[in-house]
Amino acid sequence: MAAQSNLPAMLRTLQSLVECESPTSDLESAHAVTQLAQKLADDWLPTSARVEIHDGRPVWRWGPAQPEILLLGHLDTVWPIGTLETIPFSVNGDRITGPGVFDMKAGVVQGWAAIKDSGISEADGVGMLLTSDEETGSFASRGLITSSIKNAESVIVLEPSLMGALKTRRKGTSNYLLRFHGVASHAGLDPDRGVNSLMAAAEFILATKLWGSKEHETSVTPTVSNSGTTTNTVPNLAEVHVDVRAWNRAEQERVDHLVRGFASTLPVSIEIIGGIDRPAMESAMSADLFTLAQGINRELGYPDLTECAVGGASDGNLTAAAGIPTIDGMGAVGDGAHAGFEWASASAMPHRAELLHKMLHRLLDHGNRPQALGGRSQ
Repeated sequence: MAAQSNLPAMLRTLQSLVECESPTSDLESAHAVTQLAQKLADDWLPTSARVEIHDGRPVWRWGPAQPEILLLGHLDTVWPIGTLETIPFSVNGDRITGPGVFDMKAGVVQGWAAIKDSGISEADGVGMLLTSDEETGSFASRGLITSSIKNAESVIVLEPSLMGALKTRRKGTSNYLLRFHGVASHAGLDPDRGVNSLMAAAEFILATKLWGSKEHETSVTPTVSNSGTTTNTVPNLAEVHVDVRAWNRAEQERVDHLVRGFASTLPVSIEIIGGIDRPAMESAMSADLFTLAQGINRELGYPDLTECAVGGASDGNLTAAAGIPTIDGMGAVGDGAHAGFEWASASAMPHRAELLHKMLHRLLDHGNRPQALGGRSQ
């Protein structure tokens, strides 16, 4: 395989993708990057990709709508328009920098290169889906993801690795917004006629300190809050956002029950928005695929492939929770997702593309396909 000979073309394609800034919140940019990806992919894929609109968001797709093997990723980033002015795309030795280069545009290019070098066509049952809202929870695209895996036997997520390690376990995430509705009154003239929503929110925040679990590594973190209108008014509304991370569904459900069961000592009404977002990706769903990848990597003569568990979630949480064998972190090698020092390894790009290309061929041999586990839901 001409793995290394692909690198110059991979870097040119990656530069074009990175220089098309695509923050999730900017819908115009989302359309621009998916259209660009459709054009760039023509140099890599045997047939044309397509751009579709789902729930108001553009997605990039290639292959069957419900493939047997799905390559999954996203084109949106966390970086605002204008980041290129301070963090331009550059290649300095092995380090490639630029907004979104590690998370996860290098992985996108690696996926395209793997398909090209494998000689796979749409008729082989392999498909690729790139969304434009993953960084904010995939609320518009998760219905499409669910539909896309109806016939799936394997999902390979092209999110970045953790210093080269594949992600075989991810914490589940839950997100809540609580609104405490009290009664406004003059803080000087009639403080007792009001119901202080901020005090109720403070009770809630203090209660959450007891809801995490060191034993199970469950975290419950109030993150953003606001209340009040003027400094001399008892606030009638307070809002608190809460981030929850857990290694299994049982812990997510335990915390969910505590959030919904909270009662203030003050006569406020409490509005709860949100809940369990992405279920935990448990190791059983990735074990067979990791073993396959590890064996192929060894055959190719590369350094031993390792695995890791991470606290962040991805769309792989959704596919694993549906019972589809899922391996994550098959994208870039590097570091610094969402950080100013974000970088991806240039030399690793053709290596990871080669690993993926070999995996696709092995998975197309039905004897090597992992079995969907109990709990698969459609």
